[in-house]
Amino acid sequence: MTLNENGVVLAALLLLPGLMTPLAAQGGAPRRTVVSIEGDDFLINGRRTYEGRQWNGRRVEGLLFNNRVVQGTFDDLNPETVSRWVYPDTGKWDPERNNREFLAAMPEWKRHGLLGFTVNFQGGSPEGYSKGQPWENHPFDPDGSPRPAFFERMRRILDEADRLGMVPIVGYFYFGQSPRFETDEAVIRATDTLTQWLLKGGWRNILVEINNESNPGYRPPILRPDRVHELIARVRDTRAPDGRRLLVGTSFPVKVMPTVAVHKVSDFMLLHGNAFKAPGLLIDKIRFTRALDPARVIPVVINEDDNNDFDEPDGRLVRCLAEHVSWGWFDWRRKGEAFEEGYQSVPVNWGLSSDRKRRFHQRIAEITGAGK
Repeated sequence: MTLNENGVVLAALLLLPGLMTPLAAQGGAPRRTVVSIEGDDFLINGRRTYEGRQWNGRRVEGLLFNNRVVQGTFDDLNPETVSRWVYPDTGKWDPERNNREFLAAMPEWKRHGLLGFTVNFQGGSPEGYSKGQPWENHPFDPDGSPRPAFFERMRRILDEADRLGMVPIVGYFYFGQSPRFETDEAVIRATDTLTQWLLKGGWRNILVEINNESNPGYRPPILRPDRVHELIARVRDTRAPDGRRLLVGTSFPVKVMPTVAVHKVSDFMLLHGNAFKAPGLLIDKIRFTRALDPARVIPVVINEDDNNDFDEPDGRLVRCLAEHVSWGWFDWRRKGEAFEEGYQSVPVNWGLSSDRKRRFHQRIAEITGAGK
């Protein structure tokens, strides 16, 4: 197997039939959507998001409201657990149906003013929250070779996001699946492979999240808070032949504070708000993060918060808006809830299929002025 100077499995990647389309796209039609950052504002195609928009005296312009929809490429290669994810109407699990229905729902999210969403190559817990995670939702074979079907499903999502003018936050690793890489070196090789694939695909609308909720228990160790900056810097310093690079950061759970080293090398900071019982605690963490280096102003984004107080006048979404921080929702299906609920629990109904989903999207539309 041929490796480049960074140890990337480029030969295998280039020869995968399902991956040829995005790689060829670099020399084809130009991409439509370009995300960039100025200070703590996001821009799409050179213009601040929600340009000129204010809501209740708060500046909406420059924010990136988002939704956690990490299962867009999900599959379970473990025959002992795949039956957990069957669709109620067919009694079967179908990763291609899951991907098709994800793509079909994206225009409706955009119509309601949602510009960002998080999707992860290793997904998230298909139960919402899980202790053990024996299923195998993993885009690499044991020898490190890419699995074409996972990359093809991701390609479709990124292409559609580019067409719609949306910004995917693309996660590389998730702690429920990352131990399938046994060493730091395997994580580094996978990081290089994913980065090169995204660059060769030509997408310019992507934000990279190295791993979901970096914490001291992550495996392998390079994904932990004291070392994950090494991977962020590695992605940041990797360039396409035309000089392009990816915008990159990583996320932190409630109980783990961001580090100075991560702030120094990141283009944006990602925080999660799930377990904060009061919105004020999340605001305290936002202010702590910004104080790591007050002279370096970069966006702060909440890209996971499972609290459903988004339509309350003092809820997390509104409080974050007052701090000029982008807020993102995490919706999961509680025990006993219908298939229509939850954007993370597999199988997923990707539409605005429940009152909870409709209220979230209507709130985003109200704040952003979507459709007016």
